Amino acid sequence: MRHAPPVRGATGGWGATMTKAELVEEVARVSELTKKHSEIIVNTVFDSIIDALRKDQKIELRGFGSFRIRQRRSRQGRNPKTGDKVDVPAKRIPYFKPGKELKELINSSARPSEPAASSVSSTGAEP
Repeated sequence: MRHAPPVRGATGGWGATMTKAELVEEVARVSELTKKHSEIIVNTVFDSIIDALRKDQKIELRGFGSFRIRQRRSRQGRNPKTGDKVDVPAKRIPYFKPGKELKELINSSARPSEPAASSVSSTGAEP
């Protein structure tokens, strides 16, 4: 799997939230396609994931993670303003479980603003 170098977000920071527009720009940059074509690709991927989840299908992207629907049971909740009990109906929620490779990639490289973890404790003593 080929990985692109990290990209700064619109706000300029390394930990900034990447928007859909920024994702489209990144796809256009890496693939050398127009922004319009890249937007079609990004929208098609999102629509395909949503359609599969609506059909209760699990989406599994090896090395990245999986999407699926989790069923929440109905329950008793409380109105935060009045404190009155409220019936909260059962619902389906989308759930993402990151894959092993994604977890390893995220945890193996420290971001530029974070020093790599060392074996010396905060007291300066070796463990």
